[in-house]
Amino acid sequence: MKNLIWTDNLNTGIDVIDNQHKRIVDYINKLYNVHHNNDGKVAMKDVIDELVDYTLTHFAFEEGMLDDYHYAQLDEHKVLHEQFAAQVRELRDRFDASDEASVELNNLMVTWLFNHILHEDAKYVPMIPKSRH
Repeated sequence: MKNLIWTDNLNTGIDVIDNQHKRIVDYINKLYNVHHNNDGKVAMKDVIDELVDYTLTHFAFEEGMLDDYHYAQLDEHKVLHEQFAAQVRELRDRFDASDEASVELNNLMVTWLFNHILHEDAKYVPMIPKSRH
């Protein structure tokens, strides 16, 4: 399980998106802390639910923004979000059955978030008007 530190290279320059990404990092770190403090399955489930729900809310916001600006690759971006959401829901279901999936969920969130920000989200930044930055 990993704890994260936000670094400037993760900034898109779009404040609302960066703040949402930072909040996802906060949830990932909360998951890490609950796991390492052995706070129990109920506390872990609460954090996982918050993390998953907020991530899905972020996806909806981001997709709406990209739709507003007629992002040409929106459909492909949505597919990436849908695939990731399916993986996360599957891990949450596995956690509900046994708490073993929490480490896997944390690792998936960490890897996916950084890769997605640096490679996929970076693609749309140039087409968002500077007034949104």
